[in-house]
Amino acid sequence: QVQLVESGGGLVQAGGSLRLSCAASGGTFVIAHMGWFRQAPGKEREFVAGISWSGGSTYYTDSVKGRFTISRDNAKNTVYLQMNSLKPEDTAVYYCSASRQSLASFHRHNYDYWGQGTQVTISS
Repeated sequence: QVQLVESGGGLVQAGGSLRLSCAASGGTFVIAHMGWFRQAPGKEREFVAGISWSGGSTYYTDSVKGRFTISRDNAKNTVYLQMNSLKPEDTAVYYCSASRQSLASFHRHNYDYWGQGTQVTISS
C-alpha cells in the first residue's frame, strides 16, 4: 500500500511562490505516474500537473503552464510542485496522487492513492 504525505502549503501574496512536496512510501514500485490535483471550495477536484515516475515526462493543465513545474527525486521517493507567479484563483487544497496505470492521465479516477492534502491560500 502506497502512502503519500504532502507538505509545503501556506499563505502567500499574489505573485509569490511556493513549493509543495509529496513523499511516497510503501509499495512505491507500483507507481507509474504521480500527479497533483487541487480542490477549491464548492468546486470539483481538478488536475494540475503530472509526471512519469520512471521517464520523468511532465504534463500540465493549461491554467498553470509556464508558472508551475512538477519534478521528482526517485532516490527520495518525492515529487515536488514548484508554483510561481501565484494568483488568487490558485487558492485550493492541493492533493498529491499516484497512479499504477502506464498511460498519463488527467482524470482523478485513474489515480489510485491520495495524500491528505495541503492548503494553499493566495491573497490579492
